Amino acid sequence: MNRLVTLALLQVMTVPIAPWRIQHSLIVLALRAALILAIIALGACAGLPTGVVRPPSTARSDLSGTHLAAVARASLASSAAEASGFRLLPTGTEALTARLALAQRAQRTLDLQYYQLAHDHSGLHVLRSLHAAAQRGVRVRLLVDDLYAGGQDGLLAGLAAQPNIEVRLFNPLPARDGMVASRIVRSLHEFDRINRRMHNKLFVADNAWSISGGRNIADEYFDRAEPAHFIDLDILAAGAVVSEQSAVFDRYWNNAQAYPVASLLPQSASVAALRQNFERAITKVGARTNAPVPTLDGPAGAPNCALPCELDSGALTLHLAAAQVLADAPDKNSIDDDHASPTVAARYQALLDSAHNEVLLTTPYFVPGSGGLAALRAAAQRRVALSVVTNSLATTDEPLVHAGYARYRQALLAAGVRLFELMPSLTRTAERTPVGSTGYGSMGSMGRLHAKLAVVDRRWLFIGSMNLDRRSALINTEAALLIDSPALAAEAAQLLHAERTLASYRLQLSSDDHRIEWVAGNGPAAQVHATEPDASAGQRLRLWLASQFVAEDLL
Repeated sequence: MNRLVTLALLQVMTVPIAPWRIQHSLIVLALRAALILAIIALGACAGLPTGVVRPPSTARSDLSGTHLAAVARASLASSAAEASGFRLLPTGTEALTARLALAQRAQRTLDLQYYQLAHDHSGLHVLRSLHAAAQRGVRVRLLVDDLYAGGQDGLLAGLAAQPNIEVRLFNPLPARDGMVASRIVRSLHEFDRINRRMHNKLFVADNAWSISGGRNIADEYFDRAEPAHFIDLDILAAGAVVSEQSAVFDRYWNNAQAYPVASLLPQSASVAALRQNFERAITKVGARTNAPVPTLDGPAGAPNCALPCELDSGALTLHLAAAQVLADAPDKNSIDDDHASPTVAARYQALLDSAHNEVLLTTPYFVPGSGGLAALRAAAQRRVALSVVTNSLATTDEPLVHAGYARYRQALLAAGVRLFELMPSLTRTAERTPVGSTGYGSMGSMGRLHAKLAVVDRRWLFIGSMNLDRRSALINTEAALLIDSPALAAEAAQLLHAERTLASYRLQLSSDDHRIEWVAGNGPAAQVHATEPDASAGQRLRLWLASQFVAEDLL
């Protein structure tokens, strides 16, 4: 979120000044600074409600008689009591279909925790599935970080006005309306608080099945957005880890930073009107976009029916393994944080430090800092093979973060770390190819890397919400699974290998070790670029200039 604050301020402060008025530039900049202060002063009048009532609730345990619990038991029949079962969800359609299928089949509870739930085709389909479940008597709890929820108070309150549904917003901004940058600027009088965001992603059905990983709820995460979509990875789980994830959800749900959405509305808000507006919104979901609705039920063997049909057949094929649930405290980095448990970042670092042979990393945002660089150098000195897949300047949605990463590229390459940056390629199919590249997504949509995972020694798989930057390590709350499964690690490694070899530039140092080169392809046909591919000189210059004014801690 610091990135958004920085961009909001830079947008006001760096509007081009006409050359013939350059002598007045200091006055102009002073006026712009005054404008920012005026905006902040206006926002200072806003505050959060006091005396908010948050009825406590916890995950239900009396769910053994549900259909989903029975399917989980059958799927785990051959495993030890402490083991869990897992399946990767590499395509957007699989990931959305899995969520809707679980919501459709839930009988008692649905718990959702997300950094972003967009008011778009995919978001409204998920909300509609929650509404339908509640009408069947399912208890629904929805917890959403407030940063991207601006303008959605009425929609979410309309959902919460339905029977059996509660909606809470985590760490709300005082400014309730407007675009994200505007809300941030008008809330800067509470910067220390609003700077901490809940980045977790979790979907739990009947406390028997969970979906976690990197995806938010929005079209761009489910292969149905243009001009760009996110290349991401989720994991479906059953077994012991699900109850642990539910316990993590409860800690966030009952935290003082979680505000019932109705408490943030004007007192005059009518429950009847909120319900009516919500129901009107979800009935229009099909008209919002031309993207097809995932097929939840269909003939056996139909591509989109794989998981729903398995759920209905009574058992799923899963990787059975022991796993650990990693989660930051809701009060991480605040005055109320008691540091009772290690952060997700600390557990991640310990995993990397334990590597003996190989580490494969993928992260959309990679700013290792001096500490991370030292740790990677130490691993390389232990003869651990290190590979990192991240975004290129052409594919990133956070250019300033890419500038922070670029500061370390030469040192990383010199240390022996293999770097790969995603190529910008337009897809031409509606689904991801079984192995490889960015050949999936909406027609004509460019892929941006968003998956966050690590494969260590072809045995351990780390998958969750954490990026490899200071924001994830020190400020945002994160969650992840650490799974001990050579089979699952091999499957994830195959996906990473495909991204590295078919869809990414391989970075190398020039013969004199003074420059970075980007290599596309292999063998005699390989193309070597001496500058950032697919980026103009003007783009590179503007990014360099902006990066001079942005501290690494803000990335």
